[in-house]
Amino acid sequence: MANARAIPVSLHDPQEPARQDPDWKAFLDLGFRPLYIAGCAWAAVSILIWIFAPQWLSGPLHGVAWHAHEMLWGFVATIAIGFLLTASATWTGFNPLKGIPLAMACVLWMVARAGYLAGSVPAFYVAAAAESLLFLLSAVVLLKVMLKGKSKRNYGVPFLVLGLGLANCLFLHSARAGDYLILMQHFELGLICMAVIALLVARRVVPFFAMRAIPGLSIPMLTRSGQVQLVLSVTAIALGLAGQPVVMAAALAVTGLISLYQTIRWKPQAVIHKPILWILYLGYAAMGVGLLFAAGHLAGWGTGVLQRSAVYVHLIGMAGFSILIIGMVTRTALGHLGRPLQLDRSMVVSYWLVIFAVVLRLAALAPTAAMQALLHASATAWSLAFALYLWRFVPMLIRPRL
Repeated sequence: MANARAIPVSLHDPQEPARQDPDWKAFLDLGFRPLYIAGCAWAAVSILIWIFAPQWLSGPLHGVAWHAHEMLWGFVATIAIGFLLTASATWTGFNPLKGIPLAMACVLWMVARAGYLAGSVPAFYVAAAAESLLFLLSAVVLLKVMLKGKSKRNYGVPFLVLGLGLANCLFLHSARAGDYLILMQHFELGLICMAVIALLVARRVVPFFAMRAIPGLSIPMLTRSGQVQLVLSVTAIALGLAGQPVVMAAALAVTGLISLYQTIRWKPQAVIHKPILWILYLGYAAMGVGLLFAAGHLAGWGTGVLQRSAVYVHLIGMAGFSILIIGMVTRTALGHLGRPLQLDRSMVVSYWLVIFAVVLRLAALAPTAAMQALLHASATAWSLAFALYLWRFVPMLIRPRL
């Protein structure tokens, strides 16, 4: 989809001033700086542990439970919180978390990651407490600035973050009890809760980014369909809690269809030559497809490999969240750092590596002789993608805005 010849070689403006020194105060000025680094680094490392060193995963949170937890709450939710802490400062005019409090939030995040890996019961409880505090802190500071800035359209965001934290507590409780069936139900609840946040944010920023990047492009914000989408997705969560999978499936199906309708209305043909945009369109559309597959699974449709929950989980989690994330951590970081909104070849390569990893992982769901090789190749491509992001962006994220 991208025209490589049209991609600038450098992210740096020719008129850019001399290279600045790293600055601790600037690093802790907005939530995206440390949390983008933390989330992307953990994305690269945790998947390597899961695929190449699963023997390290013992204790109360082990095996596939650890992998599912760390992908959703350790990686995706971390990036989401980093984005929301930063975006809310723009929405309200008040920075919700910076300096020492932001540093302490990052310490809570690190304690959680280390505690779950340690393998002991006390470490598990310490990690769970630290992680719960992080979600609670994030929700409280977000609510505070929303109220202070009278950002009424965003009053629900802190409660979605709180819901994500609650789903995490339920998941951890099930993991400690050893109840795999209930554990996966709570994981699915957290996945849908995260999808609500992702859809809410992306529906607002994707058309805005597109119109800013392409002169003369006019696309609708689709506020009304977004409101219906939000109501239906929140209803789906409530139905899931109430144990009504069939009705929940109907709500998810309509939510997914609305996502695809919105993507088409945003004139995707106009952004094919802009990798920094089409990556966001692709992730948003993939989220819609994933929700449709989730609906089909809950309704009992499909045969063979399509009956597995892993299909829609990876469609939403990898094809949806992760493709959106690699685009968002690029676009929003450049914007907030005062950099030109242009990509170098390394970042376009990272986009294709994430897409390649998604395709390989979905192919590995089929029970074939190549399954193990596909898993290894997917994990390698995935980790290389986020390593490329860190290599390119960490030097900028630890320095003051231009």
